[in-house]
Amino acid sequence: MGRGRSAGYDDQREMILARAGELFANRGYAATSMNQVAEACGLSKATLYHYYRDKYALLVQIAEGHVQRLHALVAEVEAEGLGPEPRLRRLIQRFVAEYADAQHAHRVLTEDVKFLEPEDAERVLGLEREVVAGMTRAVVAVRPDLAGEQMPKPLTMLLFGMINWMFTWMRPDRGLSHEAMAPIVADLFLGGLPAVKPPI
Repeated sequence: MGRGRSAGYDDQREMILARAGELFANRGYAATSMNQVAEACGLSKATLYHYYRDKYALLVQIAEGHVQRLHALVAEVEAEGLGPEPRLRRLIQRFVAEYADAQHAHRVLTEDVKFLEPEDAERVLGLEREVVAGMTRAVVAVRPDLAGEQMPKPLTMLLFGMINWMFTWMRPDRGLSHEAMAPIVADLFLGGLPAVKPPI
């Protein structure tokens, strides 16, 4: 009978992903070695390889895991059966909360996805497209008159632009929390959305 995993196996894997994600985000995937990941984790290189076969496996898991969480988030909010504006507000709140603890994974996804092999890239980017489509559905629900226009996707990407890059300027240690910012983002977007007119 095979030896089972230790009780802390999954926790250790998550810790490794977090440390590797931070290194990839700060140094870049190409400039980070498995030796550096092992050192950041306080593990021997041999122990690190017990959890992940190579640096590429770490990249795939970081990028795909982040998108899978966002994909699940969209599905959960849609299942709540909220009205158009509450649904969009809820999505914004959930995304901002998720990004509060996933800034490194998000930077890896946006900057290092180019290192993924075609099959892995298509799977990750396919999930990412579904996440964008979910947010677009929420935007169109608030402005159904734009459904036949070219505006829904650009509007959605403008909204993601507000959310995705908050980590570049947010300073929670100075009293500006993600929790406090989420309704502000929603107010800004929903306050301006009624005024949007398709370009002539």
